[in-house]
Amino acid sequence: MRMLHSHMATVEKVLLATAQIPAGSGHPLHKGTPRESFIKEFLENHLAESLAIGQGEVISSESEAGEPRNQFDIVLYKRHFPRLTFGGGINAFLVESVVATIEVKSTLDKENLRQAVKAARNVKALKRNVSRGFWTGNPPPAVLSFVVAYDGPAQMETVRKWLEEIHAEEGLTIPDLAAGKRYEIPSASIDGVFLLGRGFVQFDNLSIGFVSDEKRQQNPAIRYYCGTTADGTLLVFFVFLTYATAGLISEWPDLVAYLKDFTISVAT
Repeated sequence: MRMLHSHMATVEKVLLATAQIPAGSGHPLHKGTPRESFIKEFLENHLAESLAIGQGEVISSESEAGEPRNQFDIVLYKRHFPRLTFGGGINAFLVESVVATIEVKSTLDKENLRQAVKAARNVKALKRNVSRGFWTGNPPPAVLSFVVAYDGPAQMETVRKWLEEIHAEEGLTIPDLAAGKRYEIPSASIDGVFLLGRGFVQFDNLSIGFVSDEKRQQNPAIRYYCGTTADGTLLVFFVFLTYATAGLISEWPDLVAYLKDFTISVAT
């Protein structure tokens, strides 16, 4: 086993083992919060320092004070961008700064997957006001939305079926990836579901992946594909995240958009 795979497989086993520590708690929050912390610690130890990790809401220039918004377990954002602090470790992040949101589930079922799909739809609908100077690599076409779960269905095909059913029930149209360059087409929903110790379901818009061009030609309707692995789920998650964030991007938020309803009296 190669070094990277070996390391990630070991960390994955440790995550699954340590997730049993809060299992005896009598309140769901006391089970879920430590497990979120375990994933956050993994990301802090393995992702580039240019990315910061937080928890809270995502806002745009059109967001209103006090309106309902989704709270995300983990938000990956660009460290050099600003954020609003509410206290208690909860923040509001400008959508222009957000690279990905991650929902952590102790046990994945259809209903909490539905909640994650709705949250992904909401954050992807936020208007981004950003100026870009230059870039290399393939930066994501929109905020990425992931789910990481410690337990769930025995078969990853079940998760893909749930996604298809939820999209139909919620009236979500998933874009046709055969219509152009896949990595330029954002998902309207979840980008990936990673079930530790089992495998993953991934939206096939990365310029890397596990589906061959031959298979795509044979089945141009592919949107999501399943991967089954007993010890490689965390490795795939790490590789996908790294690939999506490794390019060099020069961009900054257009804060003027956030001031469009702000007026002052000026004396000269």
